[in-house]
This record gives sequence, C-alpha cells and structure tokens, in this order.
Amino acid sequence: MQLTHEEQNKKQRLFLILGAFFIANAIVAEFIGAKIFSVEKTLGILPLNLTIFGLENQNLNMTCGVLLWPAVFIMTDIINEYFGQKGVRFFSYLGSILIAYAFVGVFTAMKTTPADWWIMQQNNGETINMDKAYNAVFGQGLLIIVASISAFLLGQLVDVYLFHWIKKRTGHKYIWLRSTGSTVVSQLIDTFVVLGIAFYLPGKMTGQQFIVTALVSYTYKFLAAVLVTPVLYLVHNWVDSYLGKNLSSHLQADAMHDRV
Repeated sequence: MQLTHEEQNKKQRLFLILGAFFIANAIVAEFIGAKIFSVEKTLGILPLNLTIFGLENQNLNMTCGVLLWPAVFIMTDIINEYFGQKGVRFFSYLGSILIAYAFVGVFTAMKTTPADWWIMQQNNGETINMDKAYNAVFGQGLLIIVASISAFLLGQLVDVYLFHWIKKRTGHKYIWLRSTGSTVVSQLIDTFVVLGIAFYLPGKMTGQQFIVTALVSYTYKFLAAVLVTPVLYLVHNWVDSYLGKNLSSHLQADAMHDRV
C-alpha cells in the first residue's frame, strides 16, 4: 500500500508522540524512583503488617517509579501494535541512552559549586541545606543506575518478543492477552533484575528481603497491568480513529511482519 502524503504525516506524528511519551515517562520514573512511599498511608488505611516468607510486619512500601509504570506499559504496547518490534527496540535503546545521559547531566550538576546564598534556605520555618538535599535526592549509586538501565532494556526486549509471539498465534484479536501476557512476564524479569543488581548482589538486602520486596513490587505491576487494560483499549481506539481504518490496518499488518 502506497501511503499518501497526509497518511505519511499521520504515521510520523503518531510515532513521534508515542515515543516522546514513552521516553519521558521512562526518564521521569528513574528520578522519582528515589522516593519510597507507603501505599497504606497514602490511601489512608491501616498498615497490613503481613508475614511473608518468615519476615514479619511487611507493608506495601514501593518506589515512586511504579506510579508512571502503567503509562510506560500502555505506550510500549501501542508502539508494538502499530510499529512492531523495530519500533519498540528503537525507543528502548534510545530510552536507555537518554536515561544514561540524564544521569550524567545530574552527576555533573551535583559536582558544581553551589552559590553561597542558595545553600541554606527557609522552608515552612525550617532551615534546609539545599545542596545536601539536592545530592541526597539525585545522587543515586552507580549500581542502581546500572540496574535501572539493564532492567529497563531487558524488560522491554522480552516484552516486545512475547507480544509478537502471542500476536502471531492469535491474530489481531485479544489485545488484552498479548498486552497483559507479555507485560506480566517481562515485568517479572525487570523487577528481579533491578532489585538483584542494585540491592541483593551488593549485600544491601538479605535473600528473604530480596524475594519479599520483589514479590510486593511485582504484585503491584501485575494488578496494574490488569486494571489499565480498559485504558489500553481506549488509547487503541483513539489511535484507530486518528489514523483511519485503512492506515490503521496497514500499520498493524506491517508491524506484524516487521516491515515498519
């Protein structure tokens, strides 16, 4: 099918928009992930105080990076649907490079000498050393950076492979199956890789803590993948409406055979 000039523009704009949201969410998630939050307290409920694998008083404490994960999940699967494995791999590699670039930028900023007047600031009547606060928030360890990038890239590559493996066996039906199925497997790998490299291997977590923390984080991602499925369908329908029936079918057919 020979695309018209208007169709080619729509295709390029869609690719740019999806990729921009994908990369923006991936980079922001890396930086907000420095904060660990209590799910129970955020929701205003009592701590669960669970006993998991012999560890008592375990509650739902997670990195803020998971807040944007559903958006990455949706963008990944929509790019998969219309631009195939090549599209997702392109943005996965580009995203990894830009995450590393962002960390270099932050590291450079941390090494600059702060202005004298900026260091001590008043905030709600409390004096804060802004330089120490800045470095504490943004100064992630090298292993955490390596773990984040490795887990992100590996998870995305596994996701795109499984997505198309399922799609080739089910056709264009069952969007929820290929999207959720590929995600629950890839995020299992992502979760254990990032925690393993960043915390278990350097001895910051015991084996029990590693397993429990990984399972809690993965459970959230699993439930999120299921709960955002209706949103995935809404975005899919919007893209179909934007592209038009003919262009949408053409892109999905090309994506299936990696001709994009």
